[in-house]
Amino acid sequence: MKKPGSNPEVKRHITRSEEETFQLAQELSKDFKRDEVVLLFGELGAGKTVFAKGIAAGLGLADHHQVCSPSFTLVNIYQAKFPIFHVDLYRLGKGAEILDLGWEDYLGLGVVIVEWADKLSFSIDAIHVHIDVIGENQRQITIVF
Repeated sequence: MKKPGSNPEVKRHITRSEEETFQLAQELSKDFKRDEVVLLFGELGAGKTVFAKGIAAGLGLADHHQVCSPSFTLVNIYQAKFPIFHVDLYRLGKGAEILDLGWEDYLGLGVVIVEWADKLSFSIDAIHVHIDVIGENQRQITIVF
């Protein structure tokens, strides 16, 4: 996370497979402390859930295959080194519906991963991950700390 008053750190990566996207997320999460929020941005099929799986694996989740898009349940909770709260805003409208979900109650209790973060209408201190499709199997992943 960025320090208050500092300029954000930006890192750009090109991945050429789901495995590379997974590994990038896994590496990113290895130094997480417990209270990180990761906001995932990208079109349908860009790799947001693959990135979430990589984070979970990096945090020691025994079976990262259980991580799936929580589009119908809205929030999935996984127990790894510390809790992972995986939120999906895809089916929600902006504003009140998102606030009514109460996902912000999880802040500070573990790592919070939010898919479809572009639907948030408020700012939050978080790691922003933008996944852009640049080819059939290629992704440009921009991480802003």
